[in-house]
Order: sequence, then structure tokens, then C-alpha cells
Amino acid sequence: WQEDAYRAWKDGLVTYPQGLPDDPLKHINWTTTWTGADAHGSGRRRVSVHARRKGDRVTAGFMAPRSHALHDIDRCPILVPALDRAFDISRTIAATLGDCDVALTATLGGLDAAVKAERKIVVQEHAKLAALASGLKLARLTVNNEVIVTASQPRVMMGKAEVAIPPGSFLQATEEGEATLASVVLNVIGKSKRVADLFSGCGPFTFRLAEKARVDAFDNDRAAIAALAAAVKNTPGLKPITATVRDLFREPLVANELKDYDAVVFDPPRAGAEAQAKQLAKSKVKTVIAVSCDPQTFARDAAILISGGYRARFLGTVDQFKWSSHVEIVAGFVRD
Repeated sequence: WQEDAYRAWKDGLVTYPQGLPDDPLKHINWTTTWTGADAHGSGRRRVSVHARRKGDRVTAGFMAPRSHALHDIDRCPILVPALDRAFDISRTIAATLGDCDVALTATLGGLDAAVKAERKIVVQEHAKLAALASGLKLARLTVNNEVIVTASQPRVMMGKAEVAIPPGSFLQATEEGEATLASVVLNVIGKSKRVADLFSGCGPFTFRLAEKARVDAFDNDRAAIAALAAAVKNTPGLKPITATVRDLFREPLVANELKDYDAVVFDPPRAGAEAQAKQLAKSKVKTVIAVSCDPQTFARDAAILISGGYRARFLGTVDQFKWSSHVEIVAGFVRD
């Protein structure tokens, strides 16, 4: 790839999302746009590997696009160095467990492995699996949502907070990507004194926001909220943070609940935040920041906000998915 061609391709993922006939954002009059912030950094810190066992042979790698054909891989150049062993680790695990998917995350405590095995694991296997994890030098091994062994608590930095992440926890793909998105979010909230962080996860934005403002974090993931709340207790020097379990798809914050916030940040899963966007459109919140990994659902949610009287202040893209057909979007909306 030449850099200009690569950037044009990445920008086109937002301008002309796959499956849509034209630009879904063309009717939005953005005050400012910027594209292509390179947030690859040292590489992706998490990877999901498919591993399949047939007789004595174990294959580990990625599936071909729109296919069940598994490509055997030894090394992926876009991963952080700590994940160089990802495919060998996956083969070793599959040699014991059989067909499985292995999600590996590089953390301060070491590699966190969350395995989804096709067969059921019995208690009598735990000792053998714990020994396997020790031999592979894993910080933690989880199989089918059951923690087998924790040798060292997997931890990541989120702003000033050191967060002990739960098994299978969602993180932004790269550390640089998280930091870049957070920097934009902090710049947009300005002097806001109270902020709602919706779909907060373990707190990648929460802790950074709390350096400037009081923050209320909401997410339907109980383990993530518990991790966030635990980290709050161990992180001095921040403004007050509350952490609440709430399914924002079924029970979005309504306009009356939003009235006390100067700014709202929402970073939903790929499905977007349609129900929450509709409530924000009815609210009087002055500043809304949307973060999204899906151009189609982002366009839908942006249109809802604008129809409710928000002005589109800026649209930006952050490229933390090097060489892939994915891009992160961040946008700001203001109510004049």
C-alpha cells in the first residue's frame, strides 16, 4: 500500500459504508472534519485465534473472509510483541482441549487467555489445565467462562487508574487508539463539571474524564462495572465517580435523568445506541460525544441527535485497525 491510497481507502469506509448506496453522512453539515489519525502504536494488544485439531495435527490462525476456511498462521505482524506467541499458545491449548477459540490479551500482568472450547470441561481436568497455563506462562486461563487459574492478575492502565480487568473484557484494540480517542473526548468536554459515560466498560474514558469532572459510568456488563468500581477505590486524586449496572439498550437514561449533565459520552457496541440517542435528542445536554466502530449505526444515531436540535461540531476517524476494513469514528455534537 502507498500511504495516500491507504488513507483514501480508510476514509471511504466512513464516507461509503459497505451496503449503503451513498454517503449516509452527506446531509450533515460538519463544522470540522479530520481523518486518518494513526493509532496503531506498537500494535494490537488483543487477538482471537481459531484453533482446530484433526488427529495429531493442530491448526491455529484466522478464518478467510466470509468463509470457514482456516488459515494456519505462525505470526501476525500487527500484534504487540507480547503476542508473538499467540498462535503457538493456541495450538498447545487446542492439543489438549480440542477445537476452540482462544482470545489473548496482553496486559501488565502478562497474557490473559479466555478460551471457548467446543466440548465441556470437567473438574478433574482443572489441575492439568492449570499446569498447562503455567507452562505457557499465562497470567490467567479461563475456559468456557470458568477461571481455571490466575497466576498474576491481568491489569491495564486507564488514565491514572490501574484496572484489574475481568476475563474476556472488551478493550480498545490498541493502547494508542484508546489514548487518542480519550484525548479527543477530553478536549471536547472542555470545562464540563458533570459527565455521563455511557457504555463505559471498565472505564477507558471514565478515569480520564474524572481528572476534570465528576463522572457517572453506566454499562450492562456487571464484571466490567465491578472492575471499574474497584479501581476507583485504589486511584486517588480523581473527581467523584459512580459506577452503575444498567442495560442502556432496554433502559436508556431518559431526558429527565440527563438534565444534570453538562456532557455525555457514548461508546456503544457495533449495534449502536439508537434508544439512547432518542433520549439524548429530547434532552438539554449541551455536549454529546459519540464514539463508534460502525459507520452505519453511527450515521443513524447522528441523524437522531441532529433531528433533536444538535449541531454537528466535528467528525474524526482514528485508525487503530491497521490494514483492516474497520475504522473508529469519534464525533462531537453541541446544543446551542
